[in-house]
Amino acid sequence: MSVFLLGDFGVDRFSLLRRASAVCVGVYEPTNRIFLTSFPEKFSALAHLAAGFIGGAASSLIRVPTEVVKQRIQMGQFTSAPVAVHLIVAKEGFKGLYAGYGSFLLRDLPFDAIQFCMYEQLRIGYKLVARRELNDLETAIIGAFAGAITGAITTPLDVIKTRLMVQGSAKQYKGICDCITTVVREEGNHVFFKV
Repeated sequence: MSVFLLGDFGVDRFSLLRRASAVCVGVYEPTNRIFLTSFPEKFSALAHLAAGFIGGAASSLIRVPTEVVKQRIQMGQFTSAPVAVHLIVAKEGFKGLYAGYGSFLLRDLPFDAIQFCMYEQLRIGYKLVARRELNDLETAIIGAFAGAITGAITTPLDVIKTRLMVQGSAKQYKGICDCITTVVREEGNHVFFKV
């Protein structure tokens, strides 16, 4: 199954990312509706935040193996997705496809939660000011703005996630805290803000 998810049978990385995004939104929307009817209206931002968090957690089951393979290919460890999956599983077991899972969640769950919350709150605010429904361009601009701000906020988490995912069986870092302290000690704080 993991080989299918990561490149065999004509399934490329981009179609997997679309599927992961579909899972994220597909879980977010009904969860958001449930939370919006369960929470008082003044807590709508919390509903969006929680629903984004849950949607992100669901999509991580697809995103993480895809990211591990992509990043290791980019680091020159493997030449193709099928080869990467085969060798990762052979050397590290199935759990190797989920290397850095905790750090991935550390980065992606806040990203998804903040982005959905920011998007929804900006959309609501803009509709109140405009006193009308938004058109597609306005909605796209609000979504892009929410994504850009969220990306900037979560960049340090992305650096940690990437470092833990590409280390492979070498295990340069013992975990998230060790990664942070090692990077700060050896490279400085500025590394967390490189794009």
